[in-house]
Amino acid sequence: MNDISCAIYGAGSLGTVLGAYISKNGGKIDLINRNKAHVSALKEKGATITGTVEMNVPVTAFTPDEMTKKYDVIFLMTKQLFNKEVVTMLKDHLTDDGVIVTLQNGIPEPGIAEIVGEEHTMGCTVEWGAELTSPGVCKLTSEPDSLSFHMGKMKGITDAQFNKVKSILELMCPVHEETNLLGARWSKLLINATFSGLGTVVGGCFGDVSENKDAKKVAVRCMKECIDVGHAAGAEFAPVQGKDITKLFYYKGTAKRIFAQLLLPIAMKKHRGIVPSMLQDIRNGKPCEVDAINGVVCEWGRKCGIPTPINDRIVELIKKEQEGKLKCVPSNIIYFDDLL
Repeated sequence: MNDISCAIYGAGSLGTVLGAYISKNGGKIDLINRNKAHVSALKEKGATITGTVEMNVPVTAFTPDEMTKKYDVIFLMTKQLFNKEVVTMLKDHLTDDGVIVTLQNGIPEPGIAEIVGEEHTMGCTVEWGAELTSPGVCKLTSEPDSLSFHMGKMKGITDAQFNKVKSILELMCPVHEETNLLGARWSKLLINATFSGLGTVVGGCFGDVSENKDAKKVAVRCMKECIDVGHAAGAEFAPVQGKDITKLFYYKGTAKRIFAQLLLPIAMKKHRGIVPSMLQDIRNGKPCEVDAINGVVCEWGRKCGIPTPINDRIVELIKKEQEGKLKCVPSNIIYFDDLL
């Protein structure tokens, strides 16, 4: 892949880990981030990865204003909040057959394709988590044997383009070709809406949702809402790391709902340490992308006539936390009592 020009735009926690793995395993990739302190640390000391692995890898890093060349592949890992401006800018940094591969949350592909064209748009879901702990240092919060990507493409993407991107990502971990990209997106949205959404509300990691008896009651209801809305929107949920999440967690009666609650800590065991990106943003005084996660479920629920009271409440509470009107604390789970 040495002849492939590629970059990670928005190399924060996830992007730095990805860039470190690619660089460590023989790939060449530019890590681009607006955070000057982070970029400076990467230039001077390399990317330091802690947590479930320990490594330090020399990387190439710079800020957006230092971008000069065009790329065959740009992995987009910024928040969706400014996609219109960011993608419009990146369009000028693509080669003629270059692609933007979005690893963002939510369902970002259609909006990106409107700007650069379907023939330049690919989607990828990230099945692991990381946290930026200090400039140049990121903590991998998923177990090494549970890392994977699920990747799909819009119409017009050639097999050659797809395989090019796949070969880059495989320098980190297995890549599963996803013929059902919309289904993969809805599956990832379900995970994020539930564990990132509720984790942010209670100020904890994924394990604080999957292992707490009160939070679990809310979590399975959140998952059911996501599944109901996704099905109404025409999505067929894709398996997550080989598991059919609709079969495992969808319920109609009390017995199956209780079973789903018991299953949660087992299903999330290898990812229990993930700290929600939305919680990281709030702690750092940044706007979070709740509208691109739980807000998408609410939006599609309104379009399809499916009630989403749990997701509506999550959006409401996270926005209060973001505005400083509510602290991110475990006791916030009581704000769902009237919905149970």
